[in-house]
Amino acid sequence: MKPAIAALMLWSGLLGLLYLALAGLVVRHRYRARAGVGDGGDPVLARAIRVHGNFAEYVPLALFLLLLLALAGWGSLYIHILAGILFAGRIGHAIGLAGSDGPSLGRGFGMLATWAVVAAASIMVLATALG
Repeated sequence: MKPAIAALMLWSGLLGLLYLALAGLVVRHRYRARAGVGDGGDPVLARAIRVHGNFAEYVPLALFLLLLLALAGWGSLYIHILAGILFAGRIGHAIGLAGSDGPSLGRGFGMLATWAVVAAASIMVLATALG
């Protein structure tokens, strides 16, 4: 197996576990709020839903771009750096948004890190494609 694929598998597994942890928080808050659908007007549940949803909106694209880089022959160091930043960003975002509806350091870092990874990986994919 190519080292870059192994690196991507490592980070994909970690991100998958983080996704499940965020989903578990939604379920826990749903049970507490007795809200089977929607957020039932509960602000804590609403934030948990957004944290999980935001993860689901951004991470698949980022992982797909990283997969393209790994398949195109980019080294494992690039995958580790980008995926590590993505992972740290998603944790920061989850902590920041879970604690406050407004701006927070964790939320800002998380989105900036996620956007930076998507932007860098997109540029690297384009550069590789255009050769």
